[in-house]
Amino acid sequence: MKRVILEFEHADLILTRLCHQLVEQHQDFSNSALIALQPRGTILGVAIKEKLKELFKIDATLGALDTTFHRDDFRRTDRTLIPNSMEMNFEIEGKKLVLIDDVLYTGRSIRAALDTINDFGRPASIELMTLINRKYRREVPIQPDYVGGHIDSRTDDYVKVEWEGNNCKVWIIKDTDK
Repeated sequence: MKRVILEFEHADLILTRLCHQLVEQHQDFSNSALIALQPRGTILGVAIKEKLKELFKIDATLGALDTTFHRDDFRRTDRTLIPNSMEMNFEIEGKKLVLIDDVLYTGRSIRAALDTINDFGRPASIELMTLINRKYRREVPIQPDYVGGHIDSRTDDYVKVEWEGNNCKVWIIKDTDK
């Protein structure tokens, strides 16, 4: 069973709201940067960067972070892990960072991202933006600063974000339908 929780038409409104919140907090982004989590957070990161440019003429710095070797399940599988390429072509020392991912569930991916960021230096601060916050079943004490939407879902549900350009549709899919 599939249930749509976000339609394409609403994505632009959500991106606009998130960008207004970012500008309220970071003004012109002169000492701020966006860091999107590979692989699924990068599409949202690019959409936010483009929307900031469209709305406010702000060309925000955007990086793409791979957390493969900082995940806590890294050595718990026999399959070969293939990391994504990282695009962190800027200094993070002393910058205000906004970490971006599509869905926040257990918080383990964000914990891995925080560990990975430490390899690049010490930022002034780190905030979290997520398109969807699955409020239940958090395993580490991490909460988003910027949220597109909150959903209540069961443990066996799967949340799928489908992008078409800068618009997205979000589904909740029962585990048996994946």
